[in-house]
Amino acid sequence: MCGIVGYIGKRDTQTVLIEGLKKLEYRGYDSAGVAVYTQEGLQISKSLGRLANLESKLEGAPLQGNAGIGHTRWATHGKPSDVNSHPHTDHTQKFSVVHNGIIENYLDLKEELIGQGYVFVSETDTEVISHLVAREYDGDIVKAVQKAISYMRGAFALGVLTEYEPNKLVAVRQASPLIIGIGEGENFIASDIPAILNYTRNVYILNDGEIAVLTKDAVELMTIEGNFISREMISVDWDAVTAEKDGFDHFMLKEIHEQPKAYRDTMRGRIDEAGQSVVFPGLNLTEEKIRSLNNVHIVACGTAYHAGLVGGTVIEQLVRIPVANDVASEYRYSSPLVTPETLVIVVSQSGETADTLAALREAKSKGAHVLAITNVVGSSIARDADDVIATLAGPEIAVASTKAYTSQLIAFYLFGLYLAQVRGTKNSDEVAHVIAALQSLPEQVESMLANVDAIKAYAEEIASHQNLFFIGRGMDYAVVQEGSLKLKEISYIHSEAYAAGELKHGTLALIEEGIPVIALATQEAVLEKIVSNIKEVKARGAAVMAITHEEHVADLLRSVDQALSIPKTLPLLTPALSVVPLQLLAYYTSLARGNDVDKPRNLAKSVTVE
Repeated sequence: MCGIVGYIGKRDTQTVLIEGLKKLEYRGYDSAGVAVYTQEGLQISKSLGRLANLESKLEGAPLQGNAGIGHTRWATHGKPSDVNSHPHTDHTQKFSVVHNGIIENYLDLKEELIGQGYVFVSETDTEVISHLVAREYDGDIVKAVQKAISYMRGAFALGVLTEYEPNKLVAVRQASPLIIGIGEGENFIASDIPAILNYTRNVYILNDGEIAVLTKDAVELMTIEGNFISREMISVDWDAVTAEKDGFDHFMLKEIHEQPKAYRDTMRGRIDEAGQSVVFPGLNLTEEKIRSLNNVHIVACGTAYHAGLVGGTVIEQLVRIPVANDVASEYRYSSPLVTPETLVIVVSQSGETADTLAALREAKSKGAHVLAITNVVGSSIARDADDVIATLAGPEIAVASTKAYTSQLIAFYLFGLYLAQVRGTKNSDEVAHVIAALQSLPEQVESMLANVDAIKAYAEEIASHQNLFFIGRGMDYAVVQEGSLKLKEISYIHSEAYAAGELKHGTLALIEEGIPVIALATQEAVLEKIVSNIKEVKARGAAVMAITHEEHVADLLRSVDQALSIPKTLPLLTPALSVVPLQLLAYYTSLARGNDVDKPRNLAKSVTVE
């Protein structure tokens, strides 16, 4: 893991590969490399660190040719290093492989290959693939790849080249994303569409268990067993600028500002023209099935999990049905109590999150109906789920998720209302009232984004601290968990989010003079309670900044050091507003500390391994 680009055609391959890898930098990586078929044969260049290091190396020793593969690596097996970087070769250096994913049985395969005389130079699981292909090669690279992968267990997206057949590039997908780009006299492979948008908008999306064989003039699709496949080509309608910063300093800031549009896009077509009800015309989940549901499980990782915390409360309040939230990496190992009357909702921005995909399959094996909320319609999770609600947020490039999270909230609001309509737990006037408030959210977010000076000033205040706390109650507690994660991800300040009512149970021991505490106070039902909690931390020396509705700022300023306001909406919908200042706070704090906002250390955008 983490990014793959491949090319065969008439252009200078090195340039295509490097430009494609730059478009995939958002995924996070620790090293990069390319393999190009040149007049001297298969040549490889790779380097630890940023792509700039690889570019510098290539300036002194360029690789000229018309076929090649490239990779940005995020280490899973073996520390980040030049030698562990991709592409990997066999010991003759006639075969080269790039790989996203994990080969679960690589140690057994490695021992077997070493016993047969193959020499390994890296610590990676990927190197076994190049040796397997070399061992199985008998004049046909496609058959060699087919045989090699028959021995492998795990997840893999592969690009394979051999010096013996320089007119072919072989790609394989098994539980790790890979797309094929179609050009004129040239063809491409990539982990994600932005890598090839400068060259083509026509793509095939490979499914699990499929192989693509590329020449400069043609692409053949087949199953791993060798059965040829006919596939409709997709035309990508993104503007090229969508994958660029569009005048903003960072992708993260651009994506924060894209949230009003993402809210509108996610609502579009899902509210009737009169604004009275929610519609999901393509949903397979029947009204009869909805009425038979006994419970709901929401399963996700990281930011998507935090969206699920809000979503669970939304469904419980609107539908009056029990909801359990689970971290995907724990779900399938906990023997979940799933029946055919359980609806399992899995949430993933990329639709390729390995733990979430595994949880989905576990739930389906137990008879549950699975609904996916994802930003990528053609993803593995979208294809495996029984139903999909696409968030329509558009490409999200920054590693720290913003518009994907808030679009997931909108999806939960819409779906919660839809369930309430079908089960009759909210009448038509109540549903219409919530819809009207939902439709006002984009404009309210725009008003907050137009006035960020107070957030920027506070970010500079806390940038020198090494520890801080977030507190909230009810839905505010769900939101501060996401706010804390954002701050940790990109500022590297240690922060913790606590349910404010739990302060007496040990947390107060960590409050000392001057430590920043950020209190979210937007839930009317527990406003007096959170004020009492604020006074507890203030009494122990904390410097408290509160975020609340405009009408409560004056009152709160009697108990806190400073307060920021957000527009008023229904308590249920407040998370879609209150998280925005927390996103901005994380961004400006990271900026004040001089960090690389879009590429935080040690993190990847799409986690496609367990």
